[in-house]
Amino acid sequence: MQVTTVGDEREVVFYEGEFLVKTLEGKAELTQAYRLRHRVFAEVLRWVPPTDDGQEMDMYDLWGSSIGLIDRKGKLHGLARLLPASGPFMLEQELRMLLPPDHVVRKNSDTAEITRLAIDPDIKDKGLSARLMLTLIKGIYHWAMAHGVRYFYLEVDHRFFRVLNAIGIPSSPLGLPVPLPPAGTLSIAAMMDIVQCEEVLGRKRPEVMEWMSVVTTMQGDVVKRTTAQCLEAKQSWSVFAAPRATINADQHAVLQSVI
Repeated sequence: MQVTTVGDEREVVFYEGEFLVKTLEGKAELTQAYRLRHRVFAEVLRWVPPTDDGQEMDMYDLWGSSIGLIDRKGKLHGLARLLPASGPFMLEQELRMLLPPDHVVRKNSDTAEITRLAIDPDIKDKGLSARLMLTLIKGIYHWAMAHGVRYFYLEVDHRFFRVLNAIGIPSSPLGLPVPLPPAGTLSIAAMMDIVQCEEVLGRKRPEVMEWMSVVTTMQGDVVKRTTAQCLEAKQSWSVFAAPRATINADQHAVLQSVI
């Protein structure tokens, strides 16, 4: 399956410490993404069958947008694919079994779906893994602001769902955990309200919320924005290269303790 992407003026690009957080594009970046997805979802979680070429891709890649974490050597360490409401969600199709029978999937323009959320499984340091996951969530957060999105559907391993809530990023379960074939991995569907996340994270971990909301633009301007502010102003915004938006020592200690 050959997948191409169309450029979007609302791409996310900023530096976070030694990692570049960006919208993945081009053959080299996307090939890394498909290979990392295969390692996580075919080999580790076994949500999908393995492929001969070691790449996991599907029809949703035709309209989805992926955010990735790339180190200075160009290696991808984490990613999330984001599906806009203008196309089908996975929860409407293959993963419908995670939803209650009477659930009506929200398809407003302020809603998207987080799919294929993954961190390199070779990373065994829990502190680094936690930092990468929060950095990836920061990328998703800024993508949401750029695209006017407040609500996210997501489907994740049940253990990871509990981790998200424990670190102050609340998600409301939409049904009971369900073992997904073929491996029977216990998984759950949930809805995330970004404004609620800001409120809870701001109360429980204000230093992390501050870090999440502040970036330095390509022009060198330090900007602080929240989804609530963007929704109130009824406007979206884009984030471009931000080399000074790094985690300080106190924030790093918090990130190391979340898992």
